[in-house]
Amino acid sequence: MIKDLIIKNRTYRRFYQEVEISEGTLREMVDCARLSASGRNLQPIRYILSWEKEKNSKIYKYLAWAAYLTDWDGPPEGERPSGYIIFLGDKDLSQNFAVDQGIFAQSMLLCAVEKGLGGCIIASIKRDGLREELKIPEKYEILMVLAAGKPKEEVVIEPMPADGNYKYWRDEKNVHHVPKRALDELVIG
Repeated sequence: MIKDLIIKNRTYRRFYQEVEISEGTLREMVDCARLSASGRNLQPIRYILSWEKEKNSKIYKYLAWAAYLTDWDGPPEGERPSGYIIFLGDKDLSQNFAVDQGIFAQSMLLCAVEKGLGGCIIASIKRDGLREELKIPEKYEILMVLAAGKPKEEVVIEPMPADGNYKYWRDEKNVHHVPKRALDELVIG
């Protein structure tokens, strides 16, 4: 059922790095995005895929992880993603990619979850460095990076506390907690 996939589709930031993701799996994730809805059907997003350790290392150093976890610099070696999909907006086709990138990322992540994988959408990127490192042409806007792999952490959904604090956090057992607003709070009419 789709709701079960959505519940399992958490933002994972720690992975079993030794569990490799193949080019074929990343391409299948992009194919799910390709078949999804697109604003005006422009399909203006292009992708760079990475499943090889050397290229993954190049990408990793340009990403920032989990802003609310101020004492954590991101996954250490051994817990890093085994694959990445870099989203690029083709500026020759559009100047606005916000709707498409969200739809496409969700489609990719649901595909990943169905395969027992998980991911993290990262928008905090040192874009100039990544562009130079991977020689990304200027005609492409670097939108975000989807990190993917076999999740190595437990992520739980819990009710939003009475004080409205929406920030995710980790407990002493390293379980990642994500507060969610109640349905009745969201539906206002």
